Parts: sequence; C-alpha cells; structure tokens
Amino acid sequence: MCDGRSLQKVMALTPTPPGNRFLSREELGLPERVYPLDLYFCRDCHHLQLGHVVDPKILYQNSYSYVSATSSKFVEHLRLYASDMVDRFSLKTGGLVADIGSNDGTCLRFFAEAGMKVLGVDPATEIAEGATKSGIETIGEFFSYALAVRLRDEYGPAAFITSHNACAHIDDLEGVLRGVHHWLADNGLFVFEVGYLLDVIENTWFDTIYHEHLDYHTVEPFRPLLARVGMEPIAVQRVSPQGGSIRVFVQKVGGPHAADGSIPGLIDLEHQKELDRPETFVQFGRRIDDVGVRLRSLIGALKAEGRSIAGYGAPTKATTLMLHFGLGTAELDFIVDDNPLKQGLFCPASHISVTDPAELYVRRPDYLIILAWNFAEPIMAAHQKYASQGGRFILPMPVPRII
Repeated sequence: MCDGRSLQKVMALTPTPPGNRFLSREELGLPERVYPLDLYFCRDCHHLQLGHVVDPKILYQNSYSYVSATSSKFVEHLRLYASDMVDRFSLKTGGLVADIGSNDGTCLRFFAEAGMKVLGVDPATEIAEGATKSGIETIGEFFSYALAVRLRDEYGPAAFITSHNACAHIDDLEGVLRGVHHWLADNGLFVFEVGYLLDVIENTWFDTIYHEHLDYHTVEPFRPLLARVGMEPIAVQRVSPQGGSIRVFVQKVGGPHAADGSIPGLIDLEHQKELDRPETFVQFGRRIDDVGVRLRSLIGALKAEGRSIAGYGAPTKATTLMLHFGLGTAELDFIVDDNPLKQGLFCPASHISVTDPAELYVRRPDYLIILAWNFAEPIMAAHQKYASQGGRFILPMPVPRII
C-alpha cells in the first residue's frame, strides 16, 4: 500500500488451488494447480498482504461462483446500507451510483429502488451478464483508471461510488483509487467495506486468508495511500458482515464533509493491539496451529465413535481451513450449500461433494460443522428441524465447540 520493499514473511499456510474453483465429476482425476498462501508484513506502513498474486483471470473469470443474494443476512445488510447512505448524504434522485465489484447487483438494486441511476462493474463475466439481464446494468470488466475515464465520458460523474469486500481483492489498489478519483464528482463520496484484520486476529478467523484476498486491511495504511491519489478518509465504522469489517468514507481532498475523529481513534486501537508489529502475526500463526489440533481431535473422536459429520457452506474460506487442517472425505461425508452454482460439484483439492441443504434431512448426519461461520446464526435458525431430530452443530472457530 506504500509501494515499499521492506517486507517480512510472518506466516505460511498450506498452498491451495483457487478456493472458489469447484470441480465437476469429470474433473476429479485432473491435476489441480496450487498456489502459495504466504503472508508478508510491511515494516514501512504496517500493511499485511499475500506474497504471491494469482492471475485474477484465473480467480474471477473462470467459473466464479460467489453471489451476494445467496445469504439473506448479507442482503439485509446491503438493504440497510443503501437506505442509510441515501438518507445520511441526501443522495438525489437520478444521481449516478456506481458499485465496484458489484457481483449480482444486489446492492445496486436497493439504490435503484430509491430512484438512483445505477451502474455496476464486475469482472465475473457470467455473473455480470446475469445482473444486467435482471435490470442492473453491469460492466463485465476489471475496474481501472482507463475504464473510469471511459465510464465518466459515457455515463457522467458518479455522485456516489461504493464497494463491498472488493478492495482486498485488488493488486493495483492505487490504480483503482485513481480511477475512483477520476469518476467521482467533486462533491461525491466513495464508501467501501473491507474485512478488518483486527477482527481476524482476535477471533482466529485465519480462513479468510485465500488467494482472492491479497490484502488484510487496517485503517492506518489507507491514509497515506488515499493522500497519494488526492483523496482523504473522513470517517470509519466497524460493521459486522463477513466476520467483521470496516466501512470507510472517502472524499476528494477539500471535499464538503468534515472528518468525525473516528479515523485516528481506530489507528490508536490498532497500535494498542500491536498490529504494527510483525511478531503479532508470527504469534497468530501459532494460535492457528492450536485451533487445528483441537478441531482435528474433536472430529477424530467423533469419527472413532462412528458418528457421521457433514459441513454447511462451501465458501472460499473453507478451502483454506480444510487443507490447512487436513480435512477431507475421511472426515466430512458431504457439504451442503445454499448456492445452486456449487451444488452437484466437488470442493477444490478435498473433493468433498456439495449438495442441496435438503440432503441434511435425507442423510441426517450426526454433526454439522458450519464452514460458513460468519452466517452461523441464520444457518442454525433455519435448520432447527435438523437440531430437533438430534443433529448437533460444530463451530470451528475461534475455539472448536459443539452446539
């Protein structure tokens, strides 16, 4: 984030294939290429990042299967977000709202319902085409400064640009921010959400480390990065989706909004938690290993008793967790997922089958490990029938436990 070179390797997780690259039955016998998951700490700006960048075309333009609408909890988060932004900043009817990494258009749909003109940008071409067909115009390309020039010429300046869980996926983040600066109206706002590293560390949510996530963000490195592109953060909020995130409010330097003091407050907290020290992340690696020992011990004991175990959710993060902890078809009989794009396929590397949640009531596993732990509450609430029939849930982190 500072273009520095003073990087220290602080952690190495098990190399994996792209975590969202699910396999058909015919592909099971083919070799899968894996890529390193090594974390590096920048001694200059205190940013944490992957040391290896997988070609984004491999990650996003070949069978990318994540869609926002799958999670009702996240859809509600986006609905409340859009309503709050329209009211808080008095966004005018007919103003252009753009979304970088717009996925299936769920977020923009709420802005459209409020009377805004909307435009999405997302490189997952099939999902972008589906969003356009559903009424949310979406450009199926990677966002860049060059694309921003084209879009401003064609659609005019954007009054409001948003982005949810996309900035951590971008190698040339400075180039993207220069594009945002160009496209944004002089009095406009850029509001983005990214996973917050402090939440990851405090809850041992290490499985959010995967190839799509190049960056593990704290507030501190954003200030100098934004300054280099002529922008400034004015506020930051901690929000709950995706296991803990920050929502950062940004304007052009000298814009109309006053800073509210929340930026230095969170930077102070990051220093108190020693997120500016490489030793913190070395110790984090040791804690991850301890969680793995506990989880394998729990699952091993249950399997020794003859218990059946399935998984709920096949998010990208599950690939990291299963490979790093050595979980495969011997430990999990099958996985269910609400996303129809993943059903009927097999998980990367582990080759565990993914099916419809209705399978829970056919095969009735004794235990269900919730791999999509950030949605554990709605999952358990939706499947109380499974629990009433004797099934039990397992939450893998921050400490493996049976519910």
